[in-house]
Amino acid sequence: MSTRERSPLGREHPIAPFERRLLSITACERLGAYLVLEAHDPGGHRPAAGQFAMLAAAERWGAGEDDRPYLARAFSYARWHAGVAHFLLEDVGPGTHRLSELRKGDGLWLLGPLGRGFSKPGQGRRALLVGGGVGIAPLAIWQDELSAAGEQATVLLGFRDRSHAEGAALLEDALLASDDGSVGHHGLVTDLLSAELTRNPHATVYGCGPPAMLEAVRSLCATLGVPAQLALEAGMACGFGACFGCVVPARNGYLRVCVDGPVVDAEQLERVSQSTGAPL
Repeated sequence: MSTRERSPLGREHPIAPFERRLLSITACERLGAYLVLEAHDPGGHRPAAGQFAMLAAAERWGAGEDDRPYLARAFSYARWHAGVAHFLLEDVGPGTHRLSELRKGDGLWLLGPLGRGFSKPGQGRRALLVGGGVGIAPLAIWQDELSAAGEQATVLLGFRDRSHAEGAALLEDALLASDDGSVGHHGLVTDLLSAELTRNPHATVYGCGPPAMLEAVRSLCATLGVPAQLALEAGMACGFGACFGCVVPARNGYLRVCVDGPVVDAEQLERVSQSTGAPL
């Protein structure tokens, strides 16, 4: 049985038991540079947007020089529909490479949902979703939740190039930016954010992406007095806060991203550390 925990922002989050589940891959969809893995999880609890799971291939997950992964890898839920969990990944390291080889019918170990997710905007504020690269994943399920509650969100996404920008298909009606100018605005997604907040600052910003992008979002929102919730990236080993491998500095000490986050109020951070993250 999973339990539920209330976050400091007042939102309840399902917390998985200390037991992983063996799932079956039901589909693999290529989105440009990314892959969407879908796995049937009939015994799992519906995740809150912003929560994550620890994933590992059921076979060939370590044991030799050519099979380096041993620890599971953390991935945000990108979608949850009828007991099927969706995850977005990019082949950037030995762990993600093995996961990217999975096909329909293959086994996947999953532990989740874990961590704290997003909370709805208050005081009549509009939701402004800002994502970069593979960090768009938790914004997709968040857009789903907001839409189901009758709330519309403005979505701003940034990518390296046209191939990566195909990942934007996970969300609806997104405004795009690209580093090389091949899609949408030629520049940073935070350029789009600045323009949106200049037009109407009565918003709550939700961000997920690489540390440099999140720091730019945090800094801009702090300057304008706009509340923001940031989904942090950090290398995780356990997912339950026992190993302290994902600790990041905060204004009042340190946070364990896996249990105190991954979603945190931007006001908790002096800045977003550029050293977060690890090869997947």
